[in-house]
Amino acid sequence: MNLVTGGAGHLGNVLVRQLLERGERVRVLTLPGEDTRSLEGLPIEKVEGNVLDGDSLIHAMQGVEVVFHLAALVSITEEKSHLLKAVNVDGTRNVIRAAQESGVQQLIYTSSIHAIERPPMGVPISEYLNFDPENPAGPYDRTKAQASLLVQAAAMDGLDTRIVCPTGVVGPYDYRRSEMGELLLSWMNKRVSFLIDGAFDFVDVRDVARGQILARDRGKSGEVYILGGERIELTLLHNLVQKVLGKKSPVITFPLPIAKIVAPLAELYYKITKTKPVLTRYALETVFSNSEISSEKARRELGYQPMKLVRSVTDTVSWWLENLDLTKRSLRL
Repeated sequence: MNLVTGGAGHLGNVLVRQLLERGERVRVLTLPGEDTRSLEGLPIEKVEGNVLDGDSLIHAMQGVEVVFHLAALVSITEEKSHLLKAVNVDGTRNVIRAAQESGVQQLIYTSSIHAIERPPMGVPISEYLNFDPENPAGPYDRTKAQASLLVQAAAMDGLDTRIVCPTGVVGPYDYRRSEMGELLLSWMNKRVSFLIDGAFDFVDVRDVARGQILARDRGKSGEVYILGGERIELTLLHNLVQKVLGKKSPVITFPLPIAKIVAPLAELYYKITKTKPVLTRYALETVFSNSEISSEKARRELGYQPMKLVRSVTDTVSWWLENLDLTKRSLRL
C-alpha cells in the first residue's frame, strides 16, 4: 500500500494515476473538506487527516509500506511565512515520526530545486550542493530546505528515505491551476502578455511522478535526485505555447531593471485585490538566477528520461482546452 500526502494537488494526482496504472494500491491523505475533484473516479482509498495532526498520520499509515510525502504550502511572497514553516517543516517532522512509529518501509520526500543552495553563474546545480535552510530568496525555499534536512537526518537514523527535487513543474491534470499553469493559460488568450526577460528549467509533471516512482524502486536510501527537464527562456516558452495554438498575440517584455521596479508594486496590488501573485521579487530571483541544472544523477542511477518540452506544452495546452471548466482558480499564499 502506498500513502500519498498532497495527493489531490497537481503533482499528487498525477503520481496517484501512475501508481494505479501499475496496479498498485493507493491511499490518499486528504484534508477535511478538501477539493478532491482531481481524484474523482479513481479507485483509491481516501483518509482524512492533516500533517499537523500526528494521530491522524499514524492512522493513515496503518498497513502502508511506502509514503510519498508531497503535502506542502507554496508561496512566492514573504507573506504567511509562519504557515509555511508549520506545514512544510513541522508537518514533515510529523510525517517522519509517524513513519518511524508505524513501521513504514520507505519515505519518498518531494522537495524542490529551490531548496538547494544557489551557486554562482557557470556552476551547474547538482546533488553535490547542500540544502540551504537560510536561503534569502524566500520562506518557501528555506522551509523546503529545512524539511529536506529533517529527512536526511531520518535516513541517518535508519529510515529508508529518498528525496526528489523537481525544477519548474508544468503539465496536464492541473485542476487547481498552479502558478505555471495559470501563466500558460494566460498565454493561450489573445490579450497582451507581459513577460520577464529571464529563463528557467521546466519539467513535465508526468516525468516528475515517474521520477518519484523510480526513486522508490531504483534509488538508494538517503540519496537526493534532481528531476529536471529543459532550460528555456520565458519568451521562447511563450512562443511555443502560441505555436501549438496556431496564433500569435502581442508581447511586452520587461528587462531586469524595469522588472525590479514593478515587482514591489505588483505585490502590493496582489495583496489588495487578493489575486494570485505572478510578478514578485521571488519570481525575479528565480528566472534571473543560475538555472543551469543537472539531472545526470537521476538519469544514471534511476533511468530517468524526461520528455521534450514541446511535447509537454502541446499536451498541456490540449488538456486546458478540454478541461478548463473542471479547474478551479486557487489563491496561493
